[in-house]
Amino acid sequence: MSEAYVKGVKIEVKRGSLLELEVDAIVNPANSMLTMGGGVAGAIKRVGGEEIEREAVKNAPLPVGKAVVTSAGKLKARHVIHAPTMEEPGPTTAEKVYKATYAALELACSMNFRSIAIPGMGTGIGGLSPNKAAEAVFKALEDCLNRGLTVEHVIFIDLSEEVVHAFKKQLDRLVKE
Repeated sequence: MSEAYVKGVKIEVKRGSLLELEVDAIVNPANSMLTMGGGVAGAIKRVGGEEIEREAVKNAPLPVGKAVVTSAGKLKARHVIHAPTMEEPGPTTAEKVYKATYAALELACSMNFRSIAIPGMGTGIGGLSPNKAAEAVFKALEDCLNRGLTVEHVIFIDLSEEVVHAFKKQLDRLVKE
């Protein structure tokens, strides 16, 4: 399954680039210093422009479990939500990915965003397996849904077929519960 409605929220899983989506916000799995060197962050900065990083680092250091929003520069998305999955570039944990995803969803709600796109949080530089990362992000989504998530459309998107498959498994599980 690649799309479902859960508690009135459209949840979609797709393979592709986060940078191509026209949504209210895309999520950057950041480090606490909010520097955008490699991985998803580096791609966001290369395509969207350095002003995204300049805006973000004004909020550093930002602990795991918090999130900030910036403009999206030249991207199709309107905003970037920076949600640290690690203090500094390197390995992360499922718990940190959960906290980062939860913070990003909570911020999207408080900003009245209707659509948000989330990549494979922690699967690149963070070193988490796609399955562990997908479990963590979907647990955060479920907890937000149970608290009355007001975002209308959540897209889980990644370039990696393995990450997309892990997302689809979690969506199937969520729908069956």
